[in-house]
Amino acid sequence: MQIAKVIGTTVSTIKDQTLGGRKLLILRQTDVDGVPYGKPYVAVDTLDAGVGDLVLTAHGSSGRMTELTKNRPIDAVIMAVVDHLEIRNQVTYRKE
Repeated sequence: MQIAKVIGTTVSTIKDQTLGGRKLLILRQTDVDGVPYGKPYVAVDTLDAGVGDLVLTAHGSSGRMTELTKNRPIDAVIMAVVDHLEIRNQVTYRKE
């Protein structure tokens, strides 16, 4: 699993038919303070996350193990929206 921040959305009217009805969001991996780094990537949203949300993602074959992504051409999936992060008894991120 990776922690990532939703930084945007993407629209694709022509795509594999098994992805129909699935929202595609643009993410960047973050550190434990919620600060983004690295290159943006696209993930399938299974939870109705939105821009600005901190999320947990699964990648590769693990990304195809949810009910909504099984047997679909998916490399990254949002599987949780983070409410808060706590490291060594200190909250480093709290959803507003």
